[in-house]
Amino acid sequence: MMKSEQSEVRRLVVLGTGGTIAGRAASAGDNLGYTAGEVGVADLLAGIGAPSGVTLVAEQVAQLDSKDMSFDVWHQLAQRCMHWSNVPDVIGIVITHGTDTLEETAFFLHSVLPAEKPVALTCAMRPASALAPDGPQNVRDAIAVAATAGARGVTVVCAGTIHSAIDVQKVHTYRLDAFASGDAGPLGYVEEGAVRRLRDWPGALDANAGTAGLDAAIKLKVISTDVEWPRVEIIMSHAGATGAVIDALMAHGAEDAAGPVRGLILAATGNGTLHHAIEAAAARAHAAGIEIRRATRCVNGRILPRGDDTWPDAGGLSPVKARIALMLELMLASPPVSA
Repeated sequence: MMKSEQSEVRRLVVLGTGGTIAGRAASAGDNLGYTAGEVGVADLLAGIGAPSGVTLVAEQVAQLDSKDMSFDVWHQLAQRCMHWSNVPDVIGIVITHGTDTLEETAFFLHSVLPAEKPVALTCAMRPASALAPDGPQNVRDAIAVAATAGARGVTVVCAGTIHSAIDVQKVHTYRLDAFASGDAGPLGYVEEGAVRRLRDWPGALDANAGTAGLDAAIKLKVISTDVEWPRVEIIMSHAGATGAVIDALMAHGAEDAAGPVRGLILAATGNGTLHHAIEAAAARAHAAGIEIRRATRCVNGRILPRGDDTWPDAGGLSPVKARIALMLELMLASPPVSA
């Protein structure tokens, strides 16, 4: 029995959010003085061919500089990813994104989406108007990843390298290969449209991801309902530190438009160590009901717990990812916002 023509249709969805990859400058020689989020995602796909038997579908979710990424856009992205993931003929999703907060968006999506289909985020360090833009090749590579048989989970594809959303960090201010995966190393590479994988695709729940305790209920809650995003702030420990910032947050947080602080991520030195003044201020905050987590400032490595640790650690998560993990944790106890 011959398969119907409809059953042969395979689609790959490209969601646009803006960023440098969609940026324009007044001159082609200017790679810095551009405005992000000027080119629509459909235009970004012009001239980029799809793999054989695959049709590309473009959808604009947002158009912003990723330094200004918001919870609302995260919510929309999660909803659109879930929608398209549930469409049978959609084989994968690509998201074009700015580099500044790409690792945060990737980790958020990793934390709330099921891992059945691939979601590949990509970006550019040069605007679309550049003499030699890097965006088109990055988009091609991300499409190759999302179209690869057996691919799953959330990845970041940049400069021919595939990173897991769990490990990826932006590590350079202007170089085209601005991302790295620390000690874990990349998931693989894209070489002339072919994926060479070095390790497993990221799973929905990873023991090292810091969000292994999140079940399907919280994921569905974050995606399908309007939730109250708990306020979690990051405090860095450093030489000569004081507890003044923590004390100020505690004293004035309730009056702030962002609402009261519910959690603190302490960006600790080395293996999770903290300046004594930060430690004392954190203890006062915890006594007032604030959740505390430690993450390391170090780019590589993870916090190895000791028996005398005062505060739980975030393992290998960076401070910004630990913040997302704690926010999601706190949402477990928060009711949906009524319409």
